[in-house]
Amino acid sequence: MNWRYRHTVLALCTLAFTSTMLARLVISPVVPDVTGHFGVSTGAVGLALSGMWAAYALTQFPSGVLGDRFGERRVILAAVGITAAASLSLSLSPTFAVFAVLTVVLGAGAGLHYSVATTLLTKEFDDIGRAIGVHVAGGPLAGLIAPVVATAVAVRFGWRAAIAVGAAVALPAFVAFAWRVERTTPDHPDEPMRDRMAVRPLLELLSRPSIAFTTLVAGIGAFSWQATASFLPTFLVAFRSLPETTAGLLFSAYFVVNGLAQPTTGWVSDRIGRDGAAAVTMALGVVGYALLVAGPRVALLPAVVCVGVAMTWGAPLQSRFFDKFEADERGAAFGLVRTAYMVIGSTGSVVVGVLSDVSGWAAAYGLLVGVTGVALVALLANRAFRLGL
Repeated sequence: MNWRYRHTVLALCTLAFTSTMLARLVISPVVPDVTGHFGVSTGAVGLALSGMWAAYALTQFPSGVLGDRFGERRVILAAVGITAAASLSLSLSPTFAVFAVLTVVLGAGAGLHYSVATTLLTKEFDDIGRAIGVHVAGGPLAGLIAPVVATAVAVRFGWRAAIAVGAAVALPAFVAFAWRVERTTPDHPDEPMRDRMAVRPLLELLSRPSIAFTTLVAGIGAFSWQATASFLPTFLVAFRSLPETTAGLLFSAYFVVNGLAQPTTGWVSDRIGRDGAAAVTMALGVVGYALLVAGPRVALLPAVVCVGVAMTWGAPLQSRFFDKFEADERGAAFGLVRTAYMVIGSTGSVVVGVLSDVSGWAAAYGLLVGVTGVALVALLANRAFRLGL
């Protein structure tokens, strides 16, 4: 491959995404230290983290509007810069109230990146599926690195230093992006932002059958991803009776497989079509979750591999959105649908967590077999009956 400017943009967008994701993920391993230091409950910290992820979801749409108004480069730099500042400030929090507020600020700042960066990549690449797949892989990479690094730093230097790792990674990413990525031209530099955020056009966009269909399928994928990221180690320990170390290794394997498979899934979607590639991911989800719940113990690693590949649905489905958008609406439109399907997906942790308390882990993770099955049937029906969605 001849290295071109667009590959630099892709590499630095991926690095920026990794840095914004890592800054959020390094908090989880030190939750016990945070609760002990501030004298608060785990539920209080959990509420702060929920606020962080909610803020991340809700800023997807405004970020797209900002990208259209000011250019993608400036918004991405703002996202990484806010991430660095919020991470450093979070590590210095004097009280839990300040800590909670700053976690929300961190989520909101990090949320400015993804939609805008994806829009930028669609301008640089023709085969957008593969480019989006590489970009998405920055998330699993952060998921693999963050627990290990945060735990090691916390043991040696304390929980504040562990959280500050987010700033230590985001700052070089900010410098590299500012240095190597050229200024981008806004698509709508003179249009007032209130016009881009008018309610009626937004409702019209979401009500288009093809957009509504893709949003629903992506929401199912996000629901499954959230439930998997939140509870897979706990499920493996509580239901499959694995030692915590083994469960942790399988969880790391999930992130490795997910990260490595993202570009391939995007490439496949460019070759065989978005629906075909997305259907493969959902089919693997049905198989993987079924094996996790009912398969023999020796099938747990293959099950995790299947689930890891299944959760690469983002590359074909996000590419599918851009196939449906008009050229002049991509930034704001993708931010809007991303907020919509992420809000749907954010219920995954709550629903699966409550179901595990009420009916047990078999029912909780069995639900994921059902929801990925619904997405699979919908995709196959759209293709088989040529519904045009």
